[in-house]
Amino acid sequence: MPKSVSIARAEGSPGHVYYPLSLDNVRKASPTGTEVLVKIHAAAMNHRDLFIRQNLYPNVAFGVTQWADGCGIVAEIGADASVHWKGKRVILSPAIGWDSDDFAPEAEGGYALLGGTARYKNGTLQEYMLIDQRELEEAPEHLDDVEAAAFPVTGLTAWRAVMIKCAQQIGPGKKLLITGIGGGVALMALDFAREVGTEVYVTSGSQQKLEKAQQRGAKGGVTYRDKYWEKDLMEMTKGVKMDAIIDGAGGDIIEKSIKILKPGGVIAIYGMTLGPKLPFLMQAVMRNIEVKGSTMGSRKDFGEMIRFVKEKRIKPVVSTVVQGLDLKAIDIFGP
Repeated sequence: MPKSVSIARAEGSPGHVYYPLSLDNVRKASPTGTEVLVKIHAAAMNHRDLFIRQNLYPNVAFGVTQWADGCGIVAEIGADASVHWKGKRVILSPAIGWDSDDFAPEAEGGYALLGGTARYKNGTLQEYMLIDQRELEEAPEHLDDVEAAAFPVTGLTAWRAVMIKCAQQIGPGKKLLITGIGGGVALMALDFAREVGTEVYVTSGSQQKLEKAQQRGAKGGVTYRDKYWEKDLMEMTKGVKMDAIIDGAGGDIIEKSIKILKPGGVIAIYGMTLGPKLPFLMQAVMRNIEVKGSTMGSRKDFGEMIRFVKEKRIKPVVSTVVQGLDLKAIDIFGP
């Protein structure tokens, strides 16, 4: 029987539990209507998947296949599905509930991601996956299966933060700061901004990551371990300020932005790893600084992102690969 990986129950409070993985035998489903059956060749993990195992994510569900990123081959199609998809190598859209609205999900039930929750009881960490054909995009030919599987969640998050939320602040002659380079979203944000001619600067706590970012096209970088890193950044640009900031940490980014953003500049925030609150200062109001929350993106955004990746032949950074549904090997990605 085909196999799937879910999580099993364990005792412990949120943040103090780490649910064990479970290797499950599942029935091989047959697609109906516009469904297709995808033989998964590669699945990728996101930090969200760790939060699920730590019970730090809403609607955690046991017995539901884990992970939201995947690439595979369409093995079977339903009676109403297009024959175009049969045998195609595809990337899977990681979420439902947001089709094409420019601002927010349209679905009354809200936005739901694949993998490990009761909101959308499906995931990519399995051998065969049943999904509707509208959630498919052809995998770009320049990517192998592992690289293609690494794009959906982080790529879509970076795409909306950079290309939608900061659309007027990127391009030739514009300066963008990306904080926390080395993370998946930050690296893809660098790729997207670079490819449209933006001058990109980065921050990191690691000198090695700063150097690798510059090899990837960043103009320069500073370490946030320096309390006054914003001064280092302004010295680097000879006082020329940023048009926008892409941030996933929160913390004191508003306070720092007052010193490094042009009036009317934008901060696109896709995460708050330093805490769930972000103080907003009157100085930022007086400088007309805009703070824009950015969570994932629409199905339309996903298609546009994949086409851009194909056109520009962008490749993700993949740090570690394990083979097969080996629970012990998969657990190396633990906290």
